[in-house]
Amino acid sequence: MITRATTCTRDCPDACRILADVHDGRVTALRGDPDHPVTQGFLCHRTAQYLGRQYAADRVIRPLVRNGDGFEQVSWDVALDLIAQKMRQIRAESGPAAIFHYLSGGSLGLLQGVVGRFWQAFGPVTVKRGDICSGAGDAAQMLDFGVEDSNDIHDLLNSRCIVLWGKNPAVSGPHLMPILRQARARGCKVVLVDPVHHKTVGHCDAYVQVRPGGDFALAMAVARVLFERRLVSSAAAAQCDNLSGFQAMAQARSLQDWCRVADVSPSVAEGLAHDLANGPSNIQVGWGMGRRGIGGAIVRALDALCTLSGNLRVAGGGVSFYYKRRGAFDSAALHLADPPRTICEPLFGREVLAAADPPIRMVWVTAGNPVAMLPASDVTAQALRSREFVVVADSWMSDTARLAHVVLPAATLLETDDLVGAYGHHYLGSADAVVPPAGEARTDLQIVQALADRLGLAEVVAGSPEAWRQRLIAATIAPLGVGLDGLRSGYVRNPLAPKVLFADQDPRTPTGRVQLPTEAADDPADDPDHPLRLMSLSTEKSQSSQWVRPQAGPAECTVHPDAAAGIADGGRAWLRSAIGRIEVRVRCDLRQRCDVAIVPKGGSYLDGRAANALVRARLTDIGEGGALYDEGVRLEPMVED
Repeated sequence: MITRATTCTRDCPDACRILADVHDGRVTALRGDPDHPVTQGFLCHRTAQYLGRQYAADRVIRPLVRNGDGFEQVSWDVALDLIAQKMRQIRAESGPAAIFHYLSGGSLGLLQGVVGRFWQAFGPVTVKRGDICSGAGDAAQMLDFGVEDSNDIHDLLNSRCIVLWGKNPAVSGPHLMPILRQARARGCKVVLVDPVHHKTVGHCDAYVQVRPGGDFALAMAVARVLFERRLVSSAAAAQCDNLSGFQAMAQARSLQDWCRVADVSPSVAEGLAHDLANGPSNIQVGWGMGRRGIGGAIVRALDALCTLSGNLRVAGGGVSFYYKRRGAFDSAALHLADPPRTICEPLFGREVLAAADPPIRMVWVTAGNPVAMLPASDVTAQALRSREFVVVADSWMSDTARLAHVVLPAATLLETDDLVGAYGHHYLGSADAVVPPAGEARTDLQIVQALADRLGLAEVVAGSPEAWRQRLIAATIAPLGVGLDGLRSGYVRNPLAPKVLFADQDPRTPTGRVQLPTEAADDPADDPDHPLRLMSLSTEKSQSSQWVRPQAGPAECTVHPDAAAGIADGGRAWLRSAIGRIEVRVRCDLRQRCDVAIVPKGGSYLDGRAANALVRARLTDIGEGGALYDEGVRLEPMVED
């Protein structure tokens, strides 16, 4: 047996360093690298159990072509020849914009950019814009600071207070938890603000169960206290633009009124204001904040609280929504041309169906499962079913793959060479295949290289993964002494990332000062016919739509007993929204609010478990994100139709 190391490339903030035991060409065990500063010797449940997917009996390991209602196995030559012929035909008849390449976050490896380089050169084809997960938060921090990054993750050990605002790291970023425990042991207070009672509550000193969507109002209540109690930093006037406008916005309503909207007592806002002012204090912003219709306004309000309370530019302070995961790499090496047309990701189905001049005739899906992961699943599925040609590269028969004309077997994270930057810390990683691809599976890079050979574009993507990785660091971190050998050690912190953001330079806004918002945001009014806010949340057993074990039976829906519509704990019911319904098994939980319904994220659409089948495709206030958490639902007893 030998042990090989790699870095997890899945859509997770932790980017863990994995040690894989390999015996006779087969991985027998996975564990976290104990020497990695963030991984610290353990893996999340999803990755620890990943071998179940790696060696699943239903894994796709040979190319498949649709034959009626099913699929038949074909050779790579047959599959690629068919695809190349279809691509040439569509480009000749309708132009390259009639082809839509949808790249999602199933792999965060930087070499996915080489895949995009092929599609740019072939057309350029239509690509996506916006971001289903973080678009609003991304746009908010770029408006406020001109850059989206965070203090070093271990700088939290300098904090006197850490506010987890809408964040559940025990499930969605478990490698933050040891740092939080260390901080608490040093006397740091940890506060959670979240409408949902979840696993992280037990690791906090205080818990604020705000109304779903009430985060902006709570932030304004805290801001009002900062102004009224003269807790605003003396440096705020020099650091910020629009200070008087922001103050006027915060004081446009009384403290009691803001707190009524947030459904918290004024003492809660008072406590949070003093916690922030008695810093250094850090605000950890959950990605769910960006998934509300007013998500941009919420994140901007939290950015403002950090700045006004004197916690920007100081050790132990900061407001963290994202880490600049591509900041160490030369993204310009992958860019050829701007696309002529884009499809807004949260509006995928609607925009594909409506596209004209030319219509979208072909869709190629890389590293994604849009049917399950995007809102309005019915419309997304309809859009794909009605296309002339759909190709999906994946390692399993996802909802999206089951609608394709060609399914290409993709290599897994244990079979791929790549580079990784994390969005939950500043450490860089090299992903190195620990075993060869199973069966006839190929990496996404190998797939487009073989296709490029057929289409006269071989030189655009030519090169080994090693050569492309060298190219991505040659102009950025290699001159600072960071090479691939160092990255393979797994312990290299991005040397371009500051330990304390803005400690040595001003925000990168046009004025060099923080841009405070001045326009208030109102959460959508509650729908009396659908009184529960649907919260489709990450679980310990799933990574987006990839589950540790096959799903069976209806999805579980967790509600307060008073919101269960008389349905007993464990009973089956319909969960209905304005656009559809799914069957659920009700779980009653007295710790939850009476206005939320919690369903696991990423359930299969074709198996009737997808919460996104209930969610309308609507955009956030800025950033073209998906307003996934604004949907109202209700429970109904099951009766015969």
